[in-house]
Amino acid sequence: MNEFYLEVEETADRLDRYLSEELSDLSRSRIQNLIEAGNVQLNGKVCTSKKIAVKAGDRISLEVPEAEPLQLIAEDIPLDVLYEDDQLIIINKPAGLVVHPAPGHPDGTLVNALLAHCPDLQGIGGVQRPGIVHRLDKDTTGAIAIAKTDIAFKHLQAQLQAKTARREYLGVVYGAPKTESGTIDLPIGRHQHDRKKMFIVSVEQGGRNAVTHWQIKERLDNYTLILFQLETGRTHQIRVHAAKIGHPIVGDPVYGSGRSVGVNLPGQALHAWRLRLQHPVSGDEIQVTAPIPQSFTTLLDILRRRSAFPLQK
Repeated sequence: MNEFYLEVEETADRLDRYLSEELSDLSRSRIQNLIEAGNVQLNGKVCTSKKIAVKAGDRISLEVPEAEPLQLIAEDIPLDVLYEDDQLIIINKPAGLVVHPAPGHPDGTLVNALLAHCPDLQGIGGVQRPGIVHRLDKDTTGAIAIAKTDIAFKHLQAQLQAKTARREYLGVVYGAPKTESGTIDLPIGRHQHDRKKMFIVSVEQGGRNAVTHWQIKERLDNYTLILFQLETGRTHQIRVHAAKIGHPIVGDPVYGSGRSVGVNLPGQALHAWRLRLQHPVSGDEIQVTAPIPQSFTTLLDILRRRSAFPLQK
């Protein structure tokens, strides 16, 4: 029996929507069945109504009967290590690498590679996601930190929640923003009909606060290289926010425009470029910069040439 304890930080919508957003590994229908079966308590009392509203300060506990666990296997998958000590490791994740096992991706993930590299990682922070304190989308490249001890796991999670860890991304977007910088403050929630997709939805309708800061690094005619800084870390946050303001990430198969740029990109042109955090034991600042992948630099080179010689576009 797995037990989850949550304290609602922001006023949400109905119970099942809140839990499906917080516990993304459980489908909404699965959560609804658990509620109806009496496996959910709201403020210490069993709650069997999936439609009941939850609000800031509410305490929720959820019991999930044990399912057949995924068999985690250590796999000798090469890792590009940016930083490592006895407490944590920071990897430059390539495009196409899923972070942790899940239905449909039982192996070949970053976690499988980490188990071979760090044999003691098993069980740190969770069975299926050992050491994982934040995630990157499958086709987003760049720096991702993994805890190697329980102390590091709790400390790094606390930094993310307190917004003291700094995560900066480079992304190429369609179009030319009119200003040089800005902030996108729009709540994000899971799509009602497609659980793999996120969209802008009000807090009253179940969305969660999401804030992205951005600054132009280079204008390339009708494309722009932007530095994004995450204040929050919602699923697909930068991709959803960029698309919402009319400048989707180039190559994004879900939120993009579908326009071809003549470059065979492995995914969206979004790279977790720089990560800054506090060491969980020494307290020293750690800053790593992940080298930009070749496909990304090729895209920039082509766009720069087109921008310099517009008649050749």
